[in-house]
Amino acid sequence: MGHQLVRGFGIIILYFISLAGLAVGLKQLIRMPKEVFRKILHLILLGSVFGWTYAFETWWIALTAVLIFLVIVYAVLHFAEGIPGYSELLVERNRGEIKRSLVAVCVMLASLIAICWGVLGQRYLVIASVSAWGLGDAAAALVGKRFGRRHIEGRFVEGRKSLEGTLAMFAVSFFSVLTILLAYGSLKWHGYIPVSLATAAVSAVVELYTKGGMDTLTCPLAAALVLLPLVRLWGA
Repeated sequence: MGHQLVRGFGIIILYFISLAGLAVGLKQLIRMPKEVFRKILHLILLGSVFGWTYAFETWWIALTAVLIFLVIVYAVLHFAEGIPGYSELLVERNRGEIKRSLVAVCVMLASLIAICWGVLGQRYLVIASVSAWGLGDAAAALVGKRFGRRHIEGRFVEGRKSLEGTLAMFAVSFFSVLTILLAYGSLKWHGYIPVSLATAAVSAVVELYTKGGMDTLTCPLAAALVLLPLVRLWGA
């Protein structure tokens, strides 16, 4: 257990230090829109799901590593908040945003690892659920900012969100989930399209109505709630 935990945790830490350091370095060298930098960090986070699921051989050791990661990084961020320029460097929208996002991400990963990998023994479903949110959310933000013309507003929608951004999330989520399912050959041939469509549609709707930046938590869990029964129904 100890060797597996140390080796896997080391891979995760090296991954984040290397890519996050590279992103921050590029931000200092070239002019980069704040939203683009935020989405680069978002994609780095998304890519870590492969480490969380394949750097460890046992689901509960991966879960333990997620909780250790949460405690250590939360403490580091709490200390770093006192350093001048911290919020500007990480492009925080409001104080404490990065710490809240960290908690949401770790709760999401721990839940998916426990359910998809621990209970069902299907670690690829962790990747599929996170992918349904990750790439789609990035596309929604970038497309919405650049091309958004038709806006969606309402009592349960936070601020104004664009129809173009929501459609971009649906499309990218669909192709992301479809790619993962095809790569693992997990369904009968007639199941790939409907499962991917249903997962993408739910992810896009949940993202639209989630407030406070908690789509990091709600979208992957909603995707898992769709994927789990449908994969059981149309499983190969």
